[in-house]
Amino acid sequence: MIVNNWMAAPALAATLLTSCSASSGAIAAEQLQQAAEKGDSRRVEALLGQGADIDNRDADGRTPLLIAVRAKQIETARTLIDAGADVNAKDRMQDSPYLYAGASGQNEILRMTLAHGADLRSTNRYGGTALIPAAERGHVATVQLLIEAGVDVDHINNLGWTALLETVILGDGSSRYVDITRLLIAAGADVNLADAEGVTPLAHARQRGQHVIEDLLRKDGAH
Repeated sequence: MIVNNWMAAPALAATLLTSCSASSGAIAAEQLQQAAEKGDSRRVEALLGQGADIDNRDADGRTPLLIAVRAKQIETARTLIDAGADVNAKDRMQDSPYLYAGASGQNEILRMTLAHGADLRSTNRYGGTALIPAAERGHVATVQLLIEAGVDVDHINNLGWTALLETVILGDGSSRYVDITRLLIAAGADVNLADAEGVTPLAHARQRGQHVIEDLLRKDGAH
């Protein structure tokens, strides 16, 4: 019996060590997430140096980088990206650091993600590229960045809308939406690409009294 206990001791010790290691890893992961949200770059660096998993997930599937992007912590996002964080890692809502930066108009972070392997074809929960919500929310400079990066200007989301259609349908026709319309047309957007019900951007602009946008579309051959 004594022999059996002696033989079982190493196995027990290994089990306890594994349990402690897992517990320590969970604590480090939570601390990294908290530091990312607070913008504590020094703490982030320290935790990474101690071996914390850079792409660990919280209960919502968000990585520390996505947490930092959502909290608009630019320098902390930079620290994580430079350390190799995945700019395309999606949470349960299908947001990634790249997609969220584009949708929210965080251009400095967006540039970082583009420089570190952002997947221009990745889509959000609506089936849209980063360009579509950027256009819909009136982020002119963001739209320009994404066009220059090579995002497909005629991508159609699950609603049957392109970036141009969302600019008209969900925009208010103000100067920023006029500027976005100009950018999309200059980038070669199909001005006659209709929505799922066959309604064209021109028809939508006319219905909404967006006269400047209507004129721009007409000049580019819209009908």
